[in-house]
Amino acid sequence: MEYKPTIGLEIHAELKTKSKMFCDCLNDPDEKRPNVNVCPICLAHPGVLPTINKKAVESVIKLGLALGGEIPAHSKFDRKNYFYPDLPKGYQISQYDEPLVSGGSLNGVRLTRIHLEEDTGRLQHGSKDSSLVDFNRAGIPLMELVTEPDIKSADEALTFAKELQLTLRYLGISDADMEKGQMRVEANISVSKGSDLGTKVEIKNLNSFQSIKGAVGYEIKRQIESLGEGIKIVQATAGWNTTTAETYIQRIKENAHDYRYMPEPDLPPLEVNADLIERLRVELPELPGAKRKRFMKEYSLTIDQVDVLVADRSVAEFYEESVSEAEKATPQLIFNYLTSDLLGIANTHGINIKESKVEPIDFAHLIDLLEEGTLNSRSAKNVLAKMWATGLDPHSIVKEENLIQVTDVEELKSVVLKIIEVNTKAIKDYKNGKDSALQFLIGKAMAELRGRGNPEQLKKLFEAHLSK
Repeated sequence: MEYKPTIGLEIHAELKTKSKMFCDCLNDPDEKRPNVNVCPICLAHPGVLPTINKKAVESVIKLGLALGGEIPAHSKFDRKNYFYPDLPKGYQISQYDEPLVSGGSLNGVRLTRIHLEEDTGRLQHGSKDSSLVDFNRAGIPLMELVTEPDIKSADEALTFAKELQLTLRYLGISDADMEKGQMRVEANISVSKGSDLGTKVEIKNLNSFQSIKGAVGYEIKRQIESLGEGIKIVQATAGWNTTTAETYIQRIKENAHDYRYMPEPDLPPLEVNADLIERLRVELPELPGAKRKRFMKEYSLTIDQVDVLVADRSVAEFYEESVSEAEKATPQLIFNYLTSDLLGIANTHGINIKESKVEPIDFAHLIDLLEEGTLNSRSAKNVLAKMWATGLDPHSIVKEENLIQVTDVEELKSVVLKIIEVNTKAIKDYKNGKDSALQFLIGKAMAELRGRGNPEQLKKLFEAHLSK
């Protein structure tokens, strides 16, 4: 009997709020200066009292509704006691037995809970003898999502994490940027034979998708090899060494009771009424899974094409608005030029498509001009580049620069004959079987026409004249 991996994930995501979880300090993940966004409350000065951030609570409820979780009418905060230099109070305000969300699922993986807590500060390790603490991050609203142990492979763990990140972004409750530490993943991994679960090892602080896949895959392999050699797996926490691509044991794992949870005495219990739940439910956007299915059905796109669009909500919205504004262009042609040309320009400039000067309606009209034959592919690319730079609509650019495609057969024929007359070597090469010579001739003709020729018509005319 083969060993069977069992994996559960714990995922933290910093919420996108104006202020911190229990005080009015600015929640700014991009602040580079240390200890700027701090106050007596998030620094845990004696005698201060926390106040609950309403938007953070609503954000977690939104995620719970989006993932089909149950929102209990009663919830509360707890103190999770542990001591570490980046934890100002010596305890973390979190939730334990009465979280904001219970149950739900994502990608077929059942969820145990989603709860709300505050983030810790950030340690900056210097020399062997000292470390510095930046408390800007201390007190930032932090969502924690815990899955059931339903995941069976590193690929499944990776897919789940990606889909959760996308969902958080669609809901607008977190940027979940792993490079900035806004989303961190911990994986509980065990392997066993039969129905019994093995001894789990928890890998902490996985801060990239590459690390998730690498660490989970390596730990599964390590445990299987250890058990095969008769080595017992010890319950522990582990880290992931990106340099050696190996996990390493950090310490023996504490159980939940080691944290000495107790109800937070400085915060009242949360009462979540039905009206609030329904208001938040109405505010939910179309989620990635539903959008994928609809795009495939309405626009006849493949799953791979849909994945490209849905991966960024602003791109999906730009595409859909362009399709709705198009009069002649097909959804497939709009997809092709959006993903290859427009996104190519956006990526080159390092900005999001919604920040560009190109409006969906103008992009749709550009592809209409291409579809109807007013522009050829090369001219369309040139017009798009000018739209990007100026924000002008395509009709104005085409009129101003006289870019309408030449389709008159007699005009094209005269250019073809002229090119044939002055390119005798290329003619000879073509008749000797050199196919590239034909492309050379077409290129010369396009240059003569300032890019306004129809390449297919030119090809047919050249072939017809050169076959005589």
